[in-house]
Amino acid sequence: MKVNENRIAPESEYFVYSPSAVARNTFFYPICTGHFIYEPHYELRRTSYDSYLLMYVQKGQFILEYEGKKQTAGMGSFVLLDCYRPHAYYSDTGWESIWCHFDGQMARAYYDLTVSYLGNIFTLVDDYPVLNKMTAIYQTFAQGKPIREALLSKQLTDIWTALLMDQAERPGSRKVGRVSVWDGDSIGMENVISYINEHFTGKITIQTLAEQAMLSQYHFIRMFKSYTSFTPHEYIVNIRISAAKYMLKNTGLSVKDIGLDAGFPSESAFCTAFKKKMGITPTEYRNSMA
Repeated sequence: MKVNENRIAPESEYFVYSPSAVARNTFFYPICTGHFIYEPHYELRRTSYDSYLLMYVQKGQFILEYEGKKQTAGMGSFVLLDCYRPHAYYSDTGWESIWCHFDGQMARAYYDLTVSYLGNIFTLVDDYPVLNKMTAIYQTFAQGKPIREALLSKQLTDIWTALLMDQAERPGSRKVGRVSVWDGDSIGMENVISYINEHFTGKITIQTLAEQAMLSQYHFIRMFKSYTSFTPHEYIVNIRISAAKYMLKNTGLSVKDIGLDAGFPSESAFCTAFKKKMGITPTEYRNSMA
């Protein structure tokens, strides 16, 4: 779509997207994406715009007013904002950027974690992984490609992953919650999480996970909680419920079969865990998506 906004160059373009109910409840999803050339003296002020914004400054610079601070975003920098909060940006000289407004069930958690590492304006050791995915999302709409919501979600997830993995390229430790996790333990936890994601439908013991991390069971439980904010049991249950939610929305399998396929030992164990986590039964959840 062409832009009809003051001080936006006419060759600028943007695209708006309305995600499905499945995407809103399951995925990360774009709300709008664009490539803008902002002319000198452009200014935008908003009290709220219900989404998160990731912008890459290709040329020029602008001033960001956010959470009581003024900061300059220059060429080669990324800007990440929670647009549910008041924000403003403007420039006397203008700038050019590619950007994406997005949201999702886990967007706030990922946003808070990323900003705790990088801040709202930052540069990366390697821009390419993030820029490549931002461009791919933009080109999906600009080139009229088929909209595959799962793929858009993966591209946004890849962006979050690249932002967080940028820390691995920097010297020292990274802070997770209130505990500093050094590279060796961090890699061990990442191995464990990968293992859980591959094996959550079967029986997983603390001993097996501790062996994956090459830690004693006691030390493993402490480190896992520090790294994820969940106990191993809570994390596994969350993964299983996430898988069950997807199957409830997208398959015709019975509640019993879904519970078993997601790794719960019985239908009653599944229904109890699901209601404790979601506040409603699996059947009520499925019906609410109809």
